[in-house]
Formats: sequence, structure tokens, C-alpha cells
Amino acid sequence: MNGAAADGAAPVPYTLADYATLARAGMDPAVWDFCAGGAGDERTLAANVEAYDRVRFRPRVLTGMGQPDTTTRILGRSWAAPVGIAPLSYHTLADPAGEVATAGAAGRAGLPLVVSTFAGRTFEDIARAATAPLWLQVYCFRDRDTTRALVQRAERAGFEALVLTADTPRLGRRLRNMRNGFRLPEGIVPANLTGDGFASPADHALAEFDAALDWTVIAWLRSISSLPVLVKGIMTPADARQAVASGAAGIVVSNHGGRQLDGVPATLDVLPEIADALQGACPVLVDGGVRRGSDVLAALALGADAVLVGRPVLHGLAVGGGAGVERVLGTVVEELAETMTFTGTAAVDRAEPPLVGGPEPAGQLPQPPPNRTAVPGLRKEELHGSVRDPVLDTMNFLNEVTHRYPDAVSFAPGRPYDGFFDTEDVFTHLRRYLDHLAAEGATPEQVRSAIFQYGPTAGQIRELVADSLRKDEGIDVPPASVVVTVGCQEAMFLAVRALISGPDDVLLVSSPCYVGITGAARLLDVEVCAVEESEKGFDCADLEAALLAERAAGRRPRAFYVIPDHSNPSGTTMPLPARRELLDLAERHDILILEDSPYRMVSPGEQLPTLKSLDRARRVVHLGSYSKTLFPGTRVGFVVADQPVTDDAGNTGLLADELARIKSMLTVNTSPVSQAVTAGMLLSVDGRTSELNTRTAAYYGDAMRVTLRELERCFPEDERSALGISWNEPGGGFFLSVTVPFRADNAALERSAEEFGVIWTPMSYFYPRGGGETSMRLSVSYLSHAQIADGVERLAGFVRSALRTEHLDTEPRVLSP
Repeated sequence: MNGAAADGAAPVPYTLADYATLARAGMDPAVWDFCAGGAGDERTLAANVEAYDRVRFRPRVLTGMGQPDTTTRILGRSWAAPVGIAPLSYHTLADPAGEVATAGAAGRAGLPLVVSTFAGRTFEDIARAATAPLWLQVYCFRDRDTTRALVQRAERAGFEALVLTADTPRLGRRLRNMRNGFRLPEGIVPANLTGDGFASPADHALAEFDAALDWTVIAWLRSISSLPVLVKGIMTPADARQAVASGAAGIVVSNHGGRQLDGVPATLDVLPEIADALQGACPVLVDGGVRRGSDVLAALALGADAVLVGRPVLHGLAVGGGAGVERVLGTVVEELAETMTFTGTAAVDRAEPPLVGGPEPAGQLPQPPPNRTAVPGLRKEELHGSVRDPVLDTMNFLNEVTHRYPDAVSFAPGRPYDGFFDTEDVFTHLRRYLDHLAAEGATPEQVRSAIFQYGPTAGQIRELVADSLRKDEGIDVPPASVVVTVGCQEAMFLAVRALISGPDDVLLVSSPCYVGITGAARLLDVEVCAVEESEKGFDCADLEAALLAERAAGRRPRAFYVIPDHSNPSGTTMPLPARRELLDLAERHDILILEDSPYRMVSPGEQLPTLKSLDRARRVVHLGSYSKTLFPGTRVGFVVADQPVTDDAGNTGLLADELARIKSMLTVNTSPVSQAVTAGMLLSVDGRTSELNTRTAAYYGDAMRVTLRELERCFPEDERSALGISWNEPGGGFFLSVTVPFRADNAALERSAEEFGVIWTPMSYFYPRGGGETSMRLSVSYLSHAQIADGVERLAGFVRSALRTEHLDTEPRVLSP
């Protein structure tokens, strides 16, 4: 082996093979066979290694690329390299510190660790040692409560994802263990399973694993946890597509289940067709046979986003404890970077199939430069990952359905009712503002400039906005703390961009959540932590638990986004005690609250005070919009950011100043014409938008009552109870949520539109980490009362049809007409 030392000293390991040799020499033969044999049939492991041995790279010269970039981003988290540690049971067989030592080493290397269900150390101990992402490898037991307890325990400890091992219930016939009669040594037990009474993982699998699993297990896992689910054991394009369709956030190409089939292909051999089938729909990881850094680049070139390294990590742990693991990971990354240099691969996301192709045809001449006058072709995978994000696809799908069925009654758009708008009013409001400027002493040239020129980045109507907030909402802030934005969407974008400064910063959101904030976070590559609401709405205890979990995982929670009044999509409203508790929590945990509350002025009755009006410690950044209270065509919003910001020289300004700096590079300024029309409307009521919305609030309140009345008429109480249909009853706003006993997904929506002429929005669109699969959002704002009655009637017809299609009516019932 390499690195033999003089004077009888232990040899120095230089390659992963060296670590294997040293580990084997120091282990009991039976233990070595258990650790080195791989899960399942030994031929499978050999085939995986041999597939990488067949790879031949094409070297490139004079590339001028400099130091290659090995960093990557998976599920919103940055990795130092596209390498993670595969799930391996009982690290304590290699070293008493076990997974604790491995987690510490992974953190120092900046690489994630997938912890086995059969770990030898507790999740809590492992999490305390970890500073890089932890994922939990999940076996689904027949006793679902056991699996639920494991998953929720890991989530509380700060784990970030679940990796469902799908190629069970059999782990395969581990022939080495059978020949050795291997049993786990005394004291080596699954630390996170108590009272199991089994001596080996295989025994446990045969006795306790659920042999009747189907694809619905993904939805079940997502229902008991907010963590994304990856499916491990994918070996065909069909299964890969089904995993994504079932809600998986990623897949692991792996044949470690040891299926007892002759000729099981190597993972590297099936990887290209699987990656091609998914077309970037989710991260693709590959597991099995990686023994060199060059193997990593080969997998990336053939379609993987990252690889998982298994047995070499145990070898390093056995040879040198946590330091040995760190050296193994360092060796892999160093070899990866070296191979990238020799192949001219500047970054890991530029690894493509030609890297590992055969030799170029003899005598092939260089191609001439492309015709620059032709339309250039772009590869979608070369664009920002947000263009492939499911959130963008789902909203596009909803728009497509709406345009395809123009005669359908649509409960989808959350926009104001058209009947309140008069075209001539725009000119009246514009003239009122121009007259106001003149009355304030502006010269004709200044009035002209206020309309035709760019205007100040932070906005030219900040004084009027601040005055309106004081009169309408009791929010008393100086105009300098206000930035006028292009709708509330820009306000969200500016706030998130300013507050999230590094890869470990986290934005927390109440879930279900308005897609505008999660979309902005995705465009900015910002990590989002979803804080699940119960049926009763937001609970501060859930937020505090999420904050503690994020910090335990080495991340820094920065802000929490919430719609406290008549929220979009669920329609819930936060009670006053919860508002005060939230402000106390924000101060105690040193985070900011992003308050978005566009539905207050258009809801009937007296409204609870805003978070910002209750804020005494400047913990609330208030995001606002005139789209609902005035009209959406102005595209005028605002952000109130009165938090002090101090620079290195000790100079102090406002967060609003920093947002204006960002805005200057984003939209330059908000349209002066739109600001003028908005200002004219505010001037018409002396800043009190509540007066402008007396009639609209009454209309929307009536629309909500009509919708609830029609739902009760079409689904009488005894029937809806028997069918499992329910809905909430918001006191205002535009939205309510209906729960049904079947999947209310895109396929159901299309059938609803085509066959019954009614459109709604799947609630699953609004869950950043999965959920809401059996609920639909209804928007009541855009329809007349007659259309609402007709639409609910059509919806009832669709729901009953869907129940029959899904065979959910298990006994005869008399359905109301």
C-alpha cells in the first residue's frame, strides 16, 4: 500500500483504499465483514465499484479556469462539495464515539450526514456535534407510531430532511454475516429504538418493516413532519417520476436494498436515464461504489447533483476516529478538485456527459464559431434553479387552466371586485395630486418633473403614506422610515434581501403561506423554515420550537413572515394575546417580524390592532399594499422599516435607507404616475382609506357570508359529516379553506374545470415543505353573489363525483340534490 513508514511506524493512508486496508487490519474479521459487505447482495456492491472503474475522462488543457469551484446547493443548503455521508448503521462498531464523531467531522468538512435509523448514538447527541446538515434515513415500520416517534424526535433535534429507504422490506441476504454467524457485539444497540429485542438490522427488518408500503407513504411522512422527503432506492425512470409526482423533494439512485435478482444494474449505469426523465424536477443523488474523488465527478457528469459516500467513512472512523473521517472526506474533495482541473471543469454544475465520453473521432476538425445572428439556444438547467421550481410551475398551471376554461366560475383569483372601478376616477385622482403639489408651493416645472421624471428611489409620497398609516392603523412612524415600492411583492423582496446575508441565515414563514414570500426567497436562494399552523391558526410555541431547532442546527433565524389578519390562503386571524406573545418572543429571540396585512381595510367590522401598532421595540417590519384598498393597477406598495442600522464607523441610519439602496438597483423607483394616482385617492379622504372601503368591506363581507351559506346549503351538516367535508369560517378577507377526503391536486383541478366548470386553488401550493393535499382554497372577492351560488353548486357536483371516482363512498348514502 502507499505511504509505508520507516522504523515500523504505522503506514500513512493517502487514498480511500489505504483506509480500507488499515481498517481491515485493525478490526475483528466478523465485524469487518459486517461493515464492509454492503447492504444486501455482495455482487451489487462489486458492480457499483466496477462501473466507476470503467469511466474514462477526457482531459482538457489551457482552460485558464483557475481554482475549480466544488460548492453546491441542495434543498436550499450550501455544501462545500457535492458529497454527503450515506446512511450507515452502528458507527459505534468502528469507534465508540460513533455518529457523534462522524457528525463533527462532517461539519468541519462542510458536508451533510445522513443518519441511519439504526444509529449507535442518539439523535440529540449527534445533533449537538453537528454544524452541517443532518438528514434522517427512515425505515417505515409496521407500527407507524414507532416511525412517527423517530421522525418527530429527529425533527426536534434539528434534522433537515428525511430519506425514505424504499427498497425494503428486505435488506438482502448478507452472505458474509450468514457465513460468520455474525451478531452485534454486546452494547452495540440502536440508540433511538428502545425495547426492540433484535440483534441485527436484518432481523429487525424481517420482523418489523412494513411489507405493504406504496407511494402514499410519502404523503404520510409529509403529514407527520414539515421536513422534505427524499426517496432512496430508485433504479428506474418510472419510479423516479412517480416519486416526484407523489411529493418527494429528491431521490437517491441506489441499489443497496440487495434485491435478490440476477443482473441488478450498477447505479452509475441507470443514472443517465433517470436524470434525463426528471429534467431537473428535483435533486438527484447517487449512492454506492464511490471510492475516489474522480467517481464524484463521473456521477455529476452523468446526471447526479451529489453523491453519498458510505463504507470509506467507516474505514476512516475505524482508523482515526473523527479525524480519520475528516481526512477521508478531505481526500475525496481534493481528488474531485484535481479531476476537475485536469478536465477543465470550472464548477461542479458544469459537469456534463462529454466529460466521460469515448475518444473524439479521428481527424475531426474544430467547428467554426456559431452564427451570432441566429437565435441562441439555451439549456434550462443552465438557468437559475427557480425557473424549475414547482411553485412557479403550479401557478403557471393555474393560469393555464383559467385561460383554457374561460366560462368556468373561478374561485381562484384573489383580486378585488371589478364593479367598484370607474375609469374616469383615475384622471380625477391624478389631477387632485397635481393640484395638491401646486397648493404646497411647487412650481409648474416641479409639478411636471414629479410626473415625468424618475423621482426619489424611496418614493415621493412617503409623507402621505405615513399620514395614512397613522390615521388608519395607529402606526406612528416618520416618513423617512417608509419606502414606496412596486407592489408589496417588491417590499418582500427588499426585506428578505437586506436581512438574509449568508447561507446559514434562515427566513421563517407561517405555513400555509402566501407564495409571494416563498417565491421571493427562492429567487434569492434563501433558506425557508416552515412553521406549521394548526386548524386554529398560528401558535407561538411552534415558532419558538422552530427557532430553537434552527439554532441547534447551526443556523441563524433572522425574520418571521406572517399575515396576522384574514390570511392568504387559509383566512385565519391571529388573536390579540397571540400578537402580544409574538412580539415578546421576537424580542426575546432577537428576530424581526415581517408583517403583511393587506385585507384589514376591506374586511367588515372592527379590526384587531396591527403588530406594528403594538410594536414598542422596533421588531416589526410592516409590509403594505394599496392593491386591495385602492386598486391593484397602481402597483403601489410600501414597507415601514424604522429599525436603526449602525455601520462599522458608528454611523446610524434606518433600515429603510438600506432597502432604498437595494431598490435603486432593482426597480430604480416606483412609477411617479402610479404614486400620483394613489396620492390623489389618499387626499380625497384625508388619508383615511377606511372611508374609501366602507362599501367594499361590506361587499366582501357579504360575499363571504353568501359563500358559507351556499356551502351549508349544498352540503347539509349530516351529509358533510358523513362524507368528511369541512371548511373554516373567516370573519373577513378574501379566502377560506375547504377540506375534502380526496387529493385536491392539479389533476383534480383540471377535471373540475373541464367537467364541472368550476376552478379553485389547491392548498398544497401554499405549503413550503409539503401539506394541504386534501384542501382547496376558495377566493370569494372577485365574484358576484349569483356567480358564487352557481360556483358552489358546481363545486358540490365535482366533489360528489370525485368521491365516487375515488371509491370513498363505502356504503350507500342519499346525497342532497
